[in-house]
Amino acid sequence: MTNKNNTVLYTGVTNDLKRRVYEHKEKMVKGFTKKYNITKLVYYEVCCDVKSAILREKQIKGGSRKKKIELVNSMNPIWEDLYYDL
Repeated sequence: MTNKNNTVLYTGVTNDLKRRVYEHKEKMVKGFTKKYNITKLVYYEVCCDVKSAILREKQIKGGSRKKKIELVNSMNPIWEDLYYDL
C-alpha cells in the first residue's frame, strides 16, 4: 500500500484483503498507515497458506525500496488503487 503521492510504501499480511484495506482507508488502524495516510492498494499477492504468506511478507519487507517499486510496476504500472477491483 502507499499514500496518494506514492511516496511511502507499506507491506502487510491479512486473511481478508478487502476488509483490511478498508480499515486502512477509514483510519481504523493506529500506527504507521494512519500516520502516513496510507490508503491506496497498489500491489498484492495471494498465497495458499498463512505460513507462505508470512514468509513472503518478510521477503518483501526485507527488500530494497527499488525492488518494491519494481514489484508494483510489474502488476500495476500506473499505480492505480486496486481496492475497488477486489
